[in-house]
Amino acid sequence: MDSTQPPTSRPTLIALIVAAAFFMETLDGTVIATALPDMAKSFSVGAIQLSIGITAYMLTLAIFLPASGWLADRFGTRTVFAGAIAAFTVTSIACGLAPDFRTFVAARIAQGAAGALMSPVGRLVVLRATEKRDLLRAAAITIWPGLLAPVIGPPLGGFIATYASWRGIFLLNVPLGIAGVLLVLRYVPEFHGEKRRPFDIVGFAFCGLALGTLMYGFDRIGVRAWWPAATLIAMAVIFSVLAVRHLERHVHPLVELSAMRVHSFWVGMWTGILFRMAVGATPVLLPLMFQRGFGLTAFAAGVLTLGYAIGNIGMKPLTTPILKRFGFRRTLVVDTLLSSVCILLCGFIAPSTPVWLTTGLLILTGGFRSLGLTGLFTLPFVDVSPAQRTAANTLSNITWQVGIGLGVAFGSIALQTSLLLRGAGEDALTAVDFRFAFVAVAVVGALALPGFLSLSPHAGAEVSGHRAQRAAEAKGPG
Repeated sequence: MDSTQPPTSRPTLIALIVAAAFFMETLDGTVIATALPDMAKSFSVGAIQLSIGITAYMLTLAIFLPASGWLADRFGTRTVFAGAIAAFTVTSIACGLAPDFRTFVAARIAQGAAGALMSPVGRLVVLRATEKRDLLRAAAITIWPGLLAPVIGPPLGGFIATYASWRGIFLLNVPLGIAGVLLVLRYVPEFHGEKRRPFDIVGFAFCGLALGTLMYGFDRIGVRAWWPAATLIAMAVIFSVLAVRHLERHVHPLVELSAMRVHSFWVGMWTGILFRMAVGATPVLLPLMFQRGFGLTAFAAGVLTLGYAIGNIGMKPLTTPILKRFGFRRTLVVDTLLSSVCILLCGFIAPSTPVWLTTGLLILTGGFRSLGLTGLFTLPFVDVSPAQRTAANTLSNITWQVGIGLGVAFGSIALQTSLLLRGAGEDALTAVDFRFAFVAVAVVGALALPGFLSLSPHAGAEVSGHRAQRAAEAKGPG
C-alpha cells in the first residue's frame, strides 16, 4: 500500500489502539517523578542524580522523533508501529528489572527511542486510515489519554511506589504492550510511502542536535542552571537554522517543509506552541502551589487536582459537537480567551477559597485545555494534501513536544522571577509567587489569539463540517 491508499472502514478502532499507545508513552514519561526517592534508595544514588532517568528519556525521544516519518514510509506504518510498541514493552521490562543505576539509564535511553516512533507513527496511522470528515472524531479519541496521563501520572507513581514497588510502574506496561502489538498486527493497515527516499543523515544530525540541545536546555532551567540553559538554547537556535537551511536545499530531506506554506498548518504549529505552553505549565504549577504555597500534603494536593483531570475527561464528549457547530477559528479563539481567564483565576486561589469553588475552576480549566488541544491536534492537517501528511505529522509532533517543554520551563522561570523581585530564596515560595506565575502563563496563552484570529472562518470546514451544518440550519426544515 502507499500513502494514497483509501482510508479504512475501522477508523474508530484504529484511533483507540493508537490512543492506548499514546497513553502508555505519555504516562511513562511522568509517572516516575514521585517515585524517584524510592528508586534512588534502591540504586544507592541521590534522587537528583536519578533524575537523569527522566532527562535521558526526554532527550532520546526528541533526537529520534524527526526520523519517525522516514521510517514509517520506508518500512510501513504497521511494521514500525508494532515494532515500536514491542520495543517500548521490552525496554519497560528492562527498566523494571534493572539491577543497577547504569542499566536503568541505558534502558530509559532505549525506551525513549521506541517512544519517539510509537506516538508519531500511531498518529500517522490515524491520519492515513481516516476520511477527512471523520478526522475530528478520531483525533478526539486519540488525544484524550495523552491529556489525562500527565495529570494522573505523578500520584499513580507515588501510590505504586508507596504500597508496592517502584518496579511495578514499568511492569504495568507489559500487558498493555502485548495487547497493543496483537491489535496493531490484526487491525492496523500497512501504509508505505509512494517512493523510497535515501536517509538524510545530515538532516537527522542537525534536527537531532537542535531538539536535543533545546530539550536539555529546558531541563537545565528546571534545576536553575541558568547559564548552561542559556548556552544550550542558543546552540539549539543555531542548529535549528542550519537544519532548516539544509532541509530546504536537500533533494531528499528527512522532513519536507512544504506544509509550512499552508496557513492553517502554520497557525496550528507556531501559534499552537503558545497555547501549549500555557496549558503545559498549568498541571505542573497547580500541585506545586497546593503543596508549597498552601502547605497541603501530597495526597490533599492530588485530591484537589482531580478536578483538573475531570475537566479534561468531561469535555471529550462535547469537543466534536462544539467544533462542528462553530468551526476551528471561532472555537479556538473563544477557548483560548476562556482558558487564559481560567489560568489567571487559578493564581488567585487561596487556602481560604471554598473547595467547591476551587474544584469548579479546575474543572473548567481542564475542560478548556482539553478542547483547545484537541482542536490543535487536528488543525494542522485539515488543509494539507495527502502527500504532505507524513512530513506535517513529524513537524506537528516536534512542535507539540517543544510547546509542552517550553511551558514547564516558563512556569519555572516565572516562579524564579517572582522570587528575585521579592529578594527571596528558592525555598521561600509563597502563594504570591504562584499568583505571579499564573498571571504570566495566562498572558502567554492569550498571545495565541492573533494567530487564531488570522484563520479563515471556513478553515477546516471539510473536517469540522460547520459550513454544512450552518447551511442546513439556514435552509430550515422541509
